[in-house]
Amino acid sequence: MKDYHINVFYSEEDEGYVADIPDLQYCSAFGVTPEEALQQVLIAKMAWLEAAKESGNAIPSPRYRPLIYQVAE
Repeated sequence: MKDYHINVFYSEEDEGYVADIPDLQYCSAFGVTPEEALQQVLIAKMAWLEAAKESGNAIPSPRYRPLIYQVAE
């Protein structure tokens, strides 16, 4: 099974890094560094999946893939 895609980006508004998993609704985390945001979203992912299992909710398959733009030379 493929794993979920994780976005990590800097938020001017929050003055830090945000990591989110698009396939898992509302699964995101914050960090002062990109590494911290990633570490925190991995913890959030485990909690999200556990909560879904315990409540009997469906767990979506990994589907999200970012678009990759190529710039013509």
